Amino acid sequence: MDVHWEEHGWEELAPGVGRRRLPRWDATVGLVAGEDGVLLFDTGSSVREGAELHAQVRSLLGGRRVTHVALSHPHFDHVLGTAAFAGAVVYGPAGMAQVLAAGGEELYGDAVREGADPAESAAAVRLLEPPGHAVAGELTLDLGGRRVLLANAGPGHTGHDLAMLAPGYPGVVFCGDLVEESGEPQAGPDAVPAGWPAALDRLLALGGSDALYVPGHGAVVDAVFVREQRDALIARFGVS
Repeated sequence: MDVHWEEHGWEELAPGVGRRRLPRWDATVGLVAGEDGVLLFDTGSSVREGAELHAQVRSLLGGRRVTHVALSHPHFDHVLGTAAFAGAVVYGPAGMAQVLAAGGEELYGDAVREGADPAESAAAVRLLEPPGHAVAGELTLDLGGRRVLLANAGPGHTGHDLAMLAPGYPGVVFCGDLVEESGEPQAGPDAVPAGWPAALDRLLALGGSDALYVPGHGAVVDAVFVREQRDALIARFGVS
């Protein structure tokens, strides 16, 4: 697949695998393109941002549309663009659908408190449909000549955290906000500190020592960074 990711504002990490850092909150979205399917990992903070992402993907991939969406966790800056991907099959960690279905007011409030446009946020919450496919353990998707592994890696950053491995040379692990590089990992009221270090161990087991690890916010890191962040979380939260 002869595409030039950087010309479209994306960072190519491995053949057919890339990511984009979004403005404002520096949230990352990931992209994996196979011969038959295109998967987007997280969707941005509004339907407008999601639509811009979808247009970028179509430009990057010669008009192809996103066929699969995987949502890393139920925070506004990672899920509120999902309605822009009508027709895509949407996956999330087990329990996430229930959180989103019951927590629209909280999702809206979080977005507005962080400075999102109230009208855009209200529309995105109204249009958001919870993921129809729950990942309880691990699930492999075949995109045609390219497989990806979705793994329920949490709890940690939230009670429901999904990671994704795109195997290859190098392998690429999309971590969601279980890993953050541009600042200290954020632990809100829905975090599960006691489980967070073990979640990072699961990420390391997924990718191994040679993989690239893509945080929810910030630059791509390596296994050494993930281990150091795990140790820092153990010290921060007093996890034994």
